[in-house]
Amino acid sequence: MQTNRLADLLAENETILIDGAMGTQLFARGLNSGAPPETWNVEFPDRVLDVHRQYIAAGSRLILTNSFGGTTFRLKLHQLQDHSYELNRAAAAIGRLAADEVDFPVLVAGSIGPTGEILEPMGNMSFAAAVESFSVQAHGLADGGVDLFWIETMSDLNEVKAAVEGIRSVSDLPICATMTFDTKGRTMMGVTPQEAVRSLEGWGVYAIGGNCGNGPDEIEAVVDTMHLTNPESILIAKSNAGIPQWVNNALHYDGTPEVMADYARRVRALGARIIGGGCGSTPAHIAAMARALDEAYDPDEPIAARGYQVVAAERPDNDREARRRRRRRD
Repeated sequence: MQTNRLADLLAENETILIDGAMGTQLFARGLNSGAPPETWNVEFPDRVLDVHRQYIAAGSRLILTNSFGGTTFRLKLHQLQDHSYELNRAAAAIGRLAADEVDFPVLVAGSIGPTGEILEPMGNMSFAAAVESFSVQAHGLADGGVDLFWIETMSDLNEVKAAVEGIRSVSDLPICATMTFDTKGRTMMGVTPQEAVRSLEGWGVYAIGGNCGNGPDEIEAVVDTMHLTNPESILIAKSNAGIPQWVNNALHYDGTPEVMADYARRVRALGARIIGGGCGSTPAHIAAMARALDEAYDPDEPIAARGYQVVAAERPDNDREARRRRRRRD
C-alpha cells in the first residue's frame, strides 16, 4: 500500500487549495479551439509547466495534470487513441516537475475526465471497455509520478465505478472524485449528491464533491447536502468562476477573483476541505482564494500572492461563519 500523501497534507491543514482551469490557460498560450490539450504534454511541455507554476505561485497545493481528455475514447476523436499511455505519462511528469521545484508540499493529481460516451444499455460503450480505457490512462499517470487520481466532471455513477476499477487495476494510490450537478441539483444522468456520497464512499473513494456546473451557488448547495448526508466525508468544491457569457464573440465568466474568494470561505464553512476553481478561473482567482482561506488575512489589504494583484472580498459575517463551523463540527 502506497502512502496517502493527501491524508498527510489534510492532517496538517484544515483546507487544501487546488488549482483552477487548465484549458483556458492553454488557450491563452496558443492552443487552438478544438485541438486536444493533451498533445501539448509532448509538443509544448514548457507551456503546460508554466501553467502549473503559475497556480503553485498563486497558492495551489494540489495541481491537476493536463490529462482531462486522456482516455482512449476521447483521444480517438483525434486519431490519438494509441497514444493514451504516452500522453498521460507526460502529463504526470510535467506536474511532478512543477511540484518538485518548490520547497513545500505540492501534490500532483492525475486528472481523469469522462469518456464522452454513454454506457450500455442507453449507449454503446460496454462497462469492460470503459474500465480498460481508464486503466490505460491511469497506468500512464501512475508511471509519470502522480500522488493520487482525480476523477472529475462525471454525470454517470457507473462511469465513475468503471474509472475506479480501471485505476485499481494498476494502482492503489488514493482516488478523489467529483460529479457535476448542473441539472436542478442532479447530474445530467439524474444522480443526486446524496446518492453520490453513498456510492463513491462505498467504492473506497477518499474524497468526493462537485465541480464545474452553474457557478458557486450550485456548488455550495452540493457541498451542504453532501455534508449533511455524511458529516465525516472529505468534501471537494471546485466551482466554475461564475456563469459563462458570450461577449464580443468570446466566452467570459462573470466570477471575479473577489467573488471566488467569498465562495472559498463559504464552502469551507459548509464543510469543504479541498477547494479550487473550475472553468474560467485563473491564477488571479486562486490567489484571491488563497488569501481568503488564510485565517490571518486583512480584509482591507489588497490580495497579492507572488505576482498577482486582485481586490479582497469582504469577510463574511462572523456570527454566520461561527454557526456554520459549529454545524460542521457537530
